[in-house]
Amino acid sequence: MPINLVQTPDLGSAVALFRSLGDPTRLAIVTRLAAGEARVVDLTRLLGLPQSTVSSHLACLRDCRLITYRTQGRQSFYSLSRPELVELLRSAEGLLAATGAAVALCPVWGDEGRGEDGRGKDGRDTDGRADEAAS
Repeated sequence: MPINLVQTPDLGSAVALFRSLGDPTRLAIVTRLAAGEARVVDLTRLLGLPQSTVSSHLACLRDCRLITYRTQGRQSFYSLSRPELVELLRSAEGLLAATGAAVALCPVWGDEGRGEDGRGKDGRDTDGRADEAAS
């Protein structure tokens, strides 16, 4: 199946998708939901984060239409809205297995490329934007 992202004049949607999954907390939530639905309390226990933080990340993922929820009484059960997301995660696992440590060692985006301030060696933030204070 051909990939049409490159032929699309505006890659903004694809960038937004990958950016939404680029946050460690949101990626952990999506990974957990790939195994089945979960409540906020389940996610807060798993992640060790406050309920408000988890809820904010869930709202982001809902706004991107990557997850959905159903209510049962006073509880909400979250799940992935698209099976393609599980396929994407599996593909990412395979790609990471094939590239080994190369991604983590990337001089801009990998762990080795970030300084104590979380910015890459090129002065860019973790989302690729240049530091406005340094500009």
